[in-house]
Amino acid sequence: MTATVAAPQGTASPDAPAIVERDYRPSAASGQPRRSVTRTLGVRFIVPILLLVAWQLVFGQGWLSPTVLPGPLTILESYGELWSTGDLQAALPISLQRAGLGLLIGGLTGLILGVVAGLWSVAERVYDAPLQMLRTIPFIAMVPLFVVWFGIGEESKVALIVGASIFPVYLNTYHGIRGIDRRLLEVAQTFELSRTEAIRLIVVPLAMPGILVGWRYAAGTALLALVAAEQINTTSGIGYILNTANQFQRTDIILAGILVYAALGIVVDVIMRLLEHLLLPWRSTHDGK
Repeated sequence: MTATVAAPQGTASPDAPAIVERDYRPSAASGQPRRSVTRTLGVRFIVPILLLVAWQLVFGQGWLSPTVLPGPLTILESYGELWSTGDLQAALPISLQRAGLGLLIGGLTGLILGVVAGLWSVAERVYDAPLQMLRTIPFIAMVPLFVVWFGIGEESKVALIVGASIFPVYLNTYHGIRGIDRRLLEVAQTFELSRTEAIRLIVVPLAMPGILVGWRYAAGTALLALVAAEQINTTSGIGYILNTANQFQRTDIILAGILVYAALGIVVDVIMRLLEHLLLPWRSTHDGK
């Protein structure tokens, strides 16, 4: 579409054209980002599908033993078995409750510790070094100690997930706040902003990307801790299904349970990405998403 705009009277010079033409037609490259996103999504879905097809073909040729690595169709039948017996529906809410509660407690604890240490140097000197030492201890190594402290009930399972979720949120929150340009805080002092206003208007928006990255890592770590926690004499949840299948040498159900953990990880990651887009809309615009 071409728009014709007349020049204002009395302002045009003799050498200037009286008519200015502007072309408002969209360029051919305007659809390029959409095609790029479609192509990227297509590759992400096609590659796993091709791997599943190849896996099933190899299994169908008899090159893989059903007791070692059953095929995708066999695992799919195992899901149908778990669904018909109601085991899967009963196990999922319990496992999600454990992971969610541990993530909530651990994430909030890490967030508070990170904010306090990031804003006050005294707090950093008090507990940053002990937390850094604890961070290097694998949370799986804490399982026997947690059993001694909390027993074999739900408390030990949730406590393990809490311990694994604290450090990602703490580290990213702490570094997100400490990474803020100090000149911006000096500007806040110049405009005589109170400490609360400076935190709300400067610290929180600038540190929010790092904080969300911490929560995203903590969500994945909570699922890893859930796998370990549900091996502690559990009588419910996905881990119980895996332990029972192990006793009866049901490799197909074991793989089905492992894939449930993997699916939960993907779902949690997608949720955290959506939350990041909602809380940081300017980053999506900047990235052209």
